[in-house]
Amino acid sequence: MSAERIVHPDPESLATGIADRLGRLVTATQSEGREPHVVLTGGTIAIAAYERLRADAADWSRVHWWWGDERFVPAGHADRNDQQARDAFLDRLAVPADHVHAMPAHGCSESMAEAADGYAATLPANPFDLVLLGMGPDGHVASLFPGFAQLTEMDRRCVEVFGSPKPPSERITLTFPALNHAAEVWFLVSGESKAEALTKAFGDGPVFETPARGVRGLQQTLWLLDEGAASGS
Repeated sequence: MSAERIVHPDPESLATGIADRLGRLVTATQSEGREPHVVLTGGTIAIAAYERLRADAADWSRVHWWWGDERFVPAGHADRNDQQARDAFLDRLAVPADHVHAMPAHGCSESMAEAADGYAATLPANPFDLVLLGMGPDGHVASLFPGFAQLTEMDRRCVEVFGSPKPPSERITLTFPALNHAAEVWFLVSGESKAEALTKAFGDGPVFETPARGVRGLQQTLWLLDEGAASGS
Protein backbone atom coordinates (compact mmCIF):
# COMPACT_ATOMS: atom_id res chain seq x y z
CA MET A 1 0.00 0.00 0.00
CA SER A 2 1.44 3.36 -1.02
CA ALA A 3 2.01 6.14 1.47
CA GLU A 4 0.52 9.62 1.12
CA ARG A 5 2.39 12.86 1.80
CA ILE A 6 0.64 15.97 3.09
CA VAL A 7 2.85 19.06 3.27
CA HIS A 8 2.11 22.06 5.51
CA PRO A 9 3.84 25.44 5.06
CA ASP A 10 5.58 25.55 8.45
CA PRO A 11 5.88 23.72 11.80
CA GLU A 12 3.03 25.69 13.38
CA SER A 13 0.51 24.79 10.70
CA LEU A 14 1.78 21.20 10.72
CA ALA A 15 1.17 20.91 14.47
CA THR A 16 -2.31 22.39 14.12
CA GLY A 17 -3.09 20.07 11.22
CA ILE A 18 -2.01 17.01 13.21
CA ALA A 19 -4.17 18.04 16.17
CA ASP A 20 -7.23 18.63 13.99
CA ARG A 21 -6.75 15.35 12.10
CA LEU A 22 -6.39 13.43 15.37
CA GLY A 23 -9.61 14.93 16.68
CA ARG A 24 -11.46 13.84 13.55
CA LEU A 25 -10.09 10.29 13.74
CA VAL A 26 -11.06 9.92 17.39
CA THR A 27 -14.56 11.25 16.76
CA ALA A 28 -15.06 8.99 13.74
CA THR A 29 -13.92 5.91 15.66
CA GLN A 30 -16.14 6.72 18.62
CA SER A 31 -19.10 7.17 16.29
CA GLU A 32 -18.67 3.48 15.45
CA GLY A 33 -19.15 2.64 19.13
CA ARG A 34 -15.48 1.94 19.85
CA GLU A 35 -12.86 3.51 22.07
CA PRO A 36 -9.83 4.16 19.85
CA HIS A 37 -6.36 2.94 20.77
CA VAL A 38 -3.66 5.44 19.83
CA VAL A 39 0.11 5.03 20.10
CA LEU A 40 1.85 8.30 20.94
CA THR A 41 5.32 9.50 20.01
CA GLY A 42 7.59 12.08 21.56
CA GLY A 43 9.43 14.88 19.82
CA THR A 44 9.04 18.59 19.33
CA ILE A 45 6.39 18.56 16.62
CA ALA A 46 4.33 15.88 18.38
CA ILE A 47 4.30 17.82 21.65
CA ALA A 48 3.33 20.99 19.76
CA ALA A 49 0.40 19.07 18.25
CA TYR A 50 -0.68 17.68 21.62
CA GLU A 51 -0.70 21.19 23.06
CA ARG A 52 -3.14 22.19 20.29
CA LEU A 53 -5.69 19.45 21.04
CA ARG A 54 -8.98 21.20 21.78
CA ALA A 55 -11.17 19.95 24.59
CA ASP A 56 -14.27 20.24 22.39
CA ALA A 57 -12.77 18.43 19.37
CA ALA A 58 -13.42 14.89 20.68
CA ASP A 59 -14.19 12.90 23.80
CA TRP A 60 -10.56 12.46 24.81
CA SER A 61 -11.53 10.59 27.97
CA ARG A 62 -12.66 7.64 25.84
CA VAL A 63 -9.33 7.03 24.13
CA HIS A 64 -6.68 4.53 25.18
CA TRP A 65 -3.20 6.05 24.93
CA TRP A 66 -0.08 3.94 24.41
CA TRP A 67 3.55 4.71 23.58
CA GLY A 68 5.86 3.58 20.80
CA ASP A 69 8.98 4.00 22.90
CA GLU A 70 10.15 5.41 26.19
CA ARG A 71 13.32 6.61 27.88
CA PHE A 72 14.08 4.21 30.74
CA VAL A 73 14.37 6.84 33.44
CA PRO A 74 12.35 7.27 36.66
CA ALA A 75 8.63 8.06 36.50
CA GLY A 76 7.94 11.77 36.31
CA HIS A 77 11.33 12.55 34.75
CA ALA A 78 11.19 15.39 32.22
CA ASP A 79 12.82 13.17 29.57
CA ARG A 80 9.99 10.65 29.60
CA ASN A 81 7.62 10.74 26.64
CA ASP A 82 4.66 9.97 28.88
CA GLN A 83 5.47 12.89 31.19
CA GLN A 84 5.72 15.26 28.24
CA ALA A 85 2.33 14.04 27.00
CA ARG A 86 0.82 14.48 30.47
CA ASP A 87 2.11 18.04 30.57
CA ALA A 88 0.91 18.78 27.03
CA PHE A 89 -2.60 17.33 27.12
CA LEU A 90 -3.38 14.27 29.21
CA ASP A 91 -3.73 16.19 32.48
CA ARG A 92 -5.31 19.22 30.82
CA LEU A 93 -8.01 17.11 29.17
CA ALA A 94 -8.57 14.98 32.29
CA VAL A 95 -7.86 11.63 30.63
CA PRO A 96 -8.64 8.84 33.13
CA ALA A 97 -5.59 7.09 34.56
CA ASP A 98 -6.79 3.67 33.40
CA HIS A 99 -6.75 4.91 29.80
CA VAL A 100 -3.09 5.99 29.99
CA HIS A 101 -0.88 2.98 29.26
CA ALA A 102 2.58 4.31 30.05
CA MET A 103 5.65 2.17 29.52
CA PRO A 104 7.45 1.01 32.67
CA ALA A 105 9.86 3.41 34.34
CA HIS A 106 13.31 2.81 35.76
CA GLY A 107 13.09 1.11 39.14
CA CYS A 108 9.77 -0.67 38.51
CA SER A 109 11.25 -3.99 37.31
CA GLU A 110 14.27 -6.13 38.01
CA SER A 111 15.46 -5.75 34.42
CA MET A 112 14.69 -3.82 31.25
CA ALA A 113 13.84 -7.08 29.49
CA GLU A 114 11.25 -7.82 32.19
CA ALA A 115 9.85 -4.31 31.82
CA ALA A 116 9.62 -4.64 28.03
CA ASP A 117 7.97 -8.06 28.16
CA GLY A 118 5.55 -6.80 30.80
CA TYR A 119 4.45 -3.94 28.56
CA ALA A 120 4.09 -6.27 25.57
CA ALA A 121 1.73 -8.43 27.62
CA THR A 122 -0.64 -5.46 28.05
CA LEU A 123 -0.87 -4.53 24.36
CA PRO A 124 -4.30 -4.97 22.76
CA ALA A 125 -4.90 -8.04 20.61
CA ASN A 126 -6.73 -6.01 17.96
CA PRO A 127 -4.80 -3.59 15.76
CA PHE A 128 -4.18 -0.11 17.09
CA ASP A 129 -6.38 2.48 15.44
CA LEU A 130 -3.40 4.79 15.01
CA VAL A 131 0.35 4.79 15.51
CA LEU A 132 2.07 8.18 15.59
CA LEU A 133 5.78 8.22 14.78
CA GLY A 134 8.46 10.84 14.55
CA MET A 135 11.58 10.28 12.49
CA GLY A 136 15.13 11.26 13.31
CA PRO A 137 17.69 12.69 10.86
CA ASP A 138 19.19 9.19 10.77
CA GLY A 139 15.85 7.67 9.76
CA HIS A 140 15.12 6.05 13.13
CA VAL A 141 11.56 5.64 14.40
CA ALA A 142 10.50 4.96 17.99
CA SER A 143 13.81 3.67 19.42
CA LEU A 144 14.63 1.50 16.40
CA PHE A 145 17.99 2.84 15.25
CA PRO A 146 19.95 2.13 12.05
CA GLY A 147 22.15 -0.93 12.39
CA PHE A 148 20.71 -2.06 15.74
CA ALA A 149 19.70 -5.67 16.34
CA GLN A 150 16.17 -4.65 17.39
CA LEU A 151 15.38 -4.10 13.70
CA THR A 152 15.44 -7.85 13.13
CA GLU A 153 13.21 -8.74 16.09
CA MET A 154 10.06 -10.43 14.78
CA ASP A 155 8.89 -12.36 17.86
CA ARG A 156 8.91 -9.88 20.75
CA ARG A 157 6.58 -6.89 20.40
CA CYS A 158 8.48 -4.74 22.87
CA VAL A 159 12.21 -4.83 23.59
CA GLU A 160 14.94 -3.13 25.59
CA VAL A 161 17.53 -0.88 23.94
CA PHE A 162 21.02 -0.24 25.29
CA GLY A 163 23.52 2.26 23.95
CA SER A 164 21.04 4.47 22.12
CA PRO A 165 22.92 6.99 19.93
CA LYS A 166 20.44 9.56 21.18
CA PRO A 167 20.48 10.07 24.97
CA PRO A 168 19.33 8.77 27.32
CA SER A 169 21.06 5.55 26.34
CA GLU A 170 18.59 3.06 27.87
CA ARG A 171 15.15 2.78 26.32
CA ILE A 172 12.18 0.51 25.72
CA THR A 173 10.59 0.35 22.29
CA LEU A 174 7.87 -1.38 20.34
CA THR A 175 9.21 -3.46 17.47
CA PHE A 176 8.09 -3.65 13.86
CA PRO A 177 5.50 -6.40 14.56
CA ALA A 178 3.75 -4.10 17.06
CA LEU A 179 4.13 -0.84 15.12
CA ASN A 180 2.80 -2.44 11.94
CA HIS A 181 -0.23 -3.83 13.79
CA ALA A 182 -2.16 -0.60 13.24
CA ALA A 183 -4.96 0.52 10.95
CA GLU A 184 -3.21 3.85 10.35
CA VAL A 185 0.34 5.07 10.75
CA TRP A 186 1.13 8.79 10.68
CA PHE A 187 4.70 10.01 10.46
CA LEU A 188 5.11 13.50 11.94
CA VAL A 189 8.20 15.10 10.43
CA SER A 190 9.39 18.69 10.65
CA GLY A 191 12.54 20.54 9.58
CA GLU A 192 15.20 20.48 6.89
CA SER A 193 17.40 18.24 9.03
CA LYS A 194 14.96 15.40 8.24
CA ALA A 195 14.84 16.00 4.46
CA GLU A 196 17.62 13.54 3.54
CA ALA A 197 16.18 10.80 5.74
CA LEU A 198 12.75 11.38 4.22
CA THR A 199 14.17 10.91 0.72
CA LYS A 200 15.73 7.62 1.84
CA ALA A 201 12.51 6.50 3.49
CA PHE A 202 10.67 6.86 0.19
CA GLY A 203 13.49 5.41 -1.91
CA ASP A 204 15.00 1.99 -2.34
CA GLY A 205 17.27 0.70 0.36
CA PRO A 206 17.45 -1.56 3.39
CA VAL A 207 15.39 -1.04 6.52
CA PHE A 208 18.63 -1.69 8.41
CA GLU A 209 19.86 1.66 7.03
CA THR A 210 16.59 3.63 7.28
CA PRO A 211 14.24 2.07 9.86
CA ALA A 212 11.35 4.37 8.86
CA ARG A 213 11.01 2.26 5.72
CA GLY A 214 9.85 -0.65 7.88
CA VAL A 215 6.55 0.73 9.18
CA ARG A 216 3.25 0.87 7.28
CA GLY A 217 -0.37 1.08 8.30
CA LEU A 218 -2.74 -1.77 7.48
CA GLN A 219 -5.19 0.67 5.91
CA GLN A 220 -3.38 4.00 5.57
CA THR A 221 0.09 5.48 5.90
CA LEU A 222 0.41 9.26 6.06
CA TRP A 223 3.51 11.41 6.10
CA LEU A 224 2.53 14.73 7.66
CA LEU A 225 5.32 17.16 6.83
CA ASP A 226 6.30 20.80 6.78
CA GLU A 227 8.07 22.33 3.79
CA GLY A 228 11.46 22.00 5.47
CA ALA A 229 11.15 18.23 5.81
CA ALA A 230 9.75 17.90 2.29
CA SER A 231 12.47 20.08 0.72
CA GLY A 232 14.66 17.17 -0.33
CA SER A 233 12.07 15.42 -2.47
